[in-house]
Amino acid sequence: MALTHITLRDFVIVHELALDLSSGFSVLTGETGAGKSILIDALQLALGARAESGVVREGASRCEVCADFEPTPAIAAWLEQAGFEASADLLLRRTVDTTGKSRAWINGSPATATQLRELGEQLLDIHGQHAWQSLTRPDAVRGLLDAYAGIDTRPLKAAWQAWRQAQQSLADAQQAQSTLANERERLAWQIGELERLNPQEDEWQELSIQHSRLANAQALIDGANQGTLLLEGDEDGGALRQLSRAIQTLQSLGRYEPEFNALVEVLTSAQAQAEDVAHSLHAYLRKTDLDPAQLAQLDERMGLWLSLARRYKKTPDELPLALLAWRQELALLDAAADLDALQKAANAAQTACTQAAKAVSRQRQQAAKPLAQAVSSAMQQLGMQGGRFEVQLQTLDAPAQHGLEEVSFLVAGHEGSTPRPVGKVASGGELSRIALAIAVTTSELGEAGTLIFDEVDSGVGGAVAETVGRLMKQLGQHRQVLAVTHLPQVAACADHHLLVSKAAAQGQVSSQVRGVSGEERVGEIARMLGGEKLSATTLAHAREMLGSPTPQPLTQATGRKATQS
Repeated sequence: MALTHITLRDFVIVHELALDLSSGFSVLTGETGAGKSILIDALQLALGARAESGVVREGASRCEVCADFEPTPAIAAWLEQAGFEASADLLLRRTVDTTGKSRAWINGSPATATQLRELGEQLLDIHGQHAWQSLTRPDAVRGLLDAYAGIDTRPLKAAWQAWRQAQQSLADAQQAQSTLANERERLAWQIGELERLNPQEDEWQELSIQHSRLANAQALIDGANQGTLLLEGDEDGGALRQLSRAIQTLQSLGRYEPEFNALVEVLTSAQAQAEDVAHSLHAYLRKTDLDPAQLAQLDERMGLWLSLARRYKKTPDELPLALLAWRQELALLDAAADLDALQKAANAAQTACTQAAKAVSRQRQQAAKPLAQAVSSAMQQLGMQGGRFEVQLQTLDAPAQHGLEEVSFLVAGHEGSTPRPVGKVASGGELSRIALAIAVTTSELGEAGTLIFDEVDSGVGGAVAETVGRLMKQLGQHRQVLAVTHLPQVAACADHHLLVSKAAAQGQVSSQVRGVSGEERVGEIARMLGGEKLSATTLAHAREMLGSPTPQPLTQATGRKATQS
């Protein structure tokens, strides 16, 4: 997995830039102030860094950064889980306008800055020129050791949080015993009143229907009697009798007028329906009677229902749900009042947290010595012969979210000196070299496909600088390495050389990046060696440093990657 392409539009002092990148070790060089770190800043923005209006080029309405990566199966799985489309390329795009508002996309779908950062952790590993400063922060130091050891601290953090929550629940219950008792008494009283009513779901609606029917029973009976009378009546007055006569009359004339036969069918159907209605009315009258006693019972139950609803400021049909909610709340209060159970839960959570912390401690102890040896070995290569690096684990008085110990880095700059905390090492050059040694050691084990070193070689020179270049070239055999450097020894070791330059056009300064090779690369190395005025000596020295065949150049994108010259 590697960064294959980056495009900038109106970013800081870049008007428009499209650059193809290849695997191996690439360097960015240029004069001071040319904007060598602009590509790094742009990549950080594309990977979720904080957006500010200051990144928009003066005179433009917005800036845009696009970065293409080769995805891995792990990235494809992340995309699928996050709801993004997986494809042969991974395209990240972000824009920022002059108000500081940003928008982001992953493979064409809108994304959040948080999602970009999550993805960025798997794509890029950036080591800045002040990387040594993080070596004085306990969390950063601990994170380096844990990353080297391959420790997943998430189970420990979860166990610690569960323990803290159990402790808090126990403390709250102990402090609020009297309050809980009063609250429990109130709930129990309310539940007792509603349980006497025992309201059932949908019962209020059914009660209302029954009460309405009984309250209007006499009118309903009178209506049913009147209906049956009108339908059946005496011999000549009932509707059914009249329908029967109409059918007989039309049937007798049907042989003269066929249209009457259709009308007879309609009347016959109407007669059948009317007979059904009469039958239903008779059945209703047989089962319906005035029932004052039942009506009184309904009045009493509905009155109690309404009284409780008013008391607890509920609508009548909300009472069944209120009873259920109060029962659940009472159960929670009973559980909270069970101090023995809460104490047992807190003890169990503490045991689980301690076990998780001890497991992490064992892994840290196993990794501390190998990490110290690896960094010490790298220090020898970086001009600190006899220097020694140590990883110190100090047991804490009480377990913390990150474990049972604090991690610190100690260093002795030369043989015979006593290891001291990294932050107390006086030499800035030593700090830079120690940070570089740690970066090289830990980067070999990381998962990110692209490693970026932003002037981490600051403070070194001479033979050490050449060693830095060889180390980065060695890393480039397995990972894509991109380094911003001012050292010609480092630049000469690169597989690809990118030159950053700045020029004025139409009253504005613009920065450009292009690949150099051949004599042009010799000239840049010579400039880095001796300044702007190139002499035959510096040119010869530059050619000697490059020595091997000219590395493959990287050019401004033309829709394809640069080819070997």
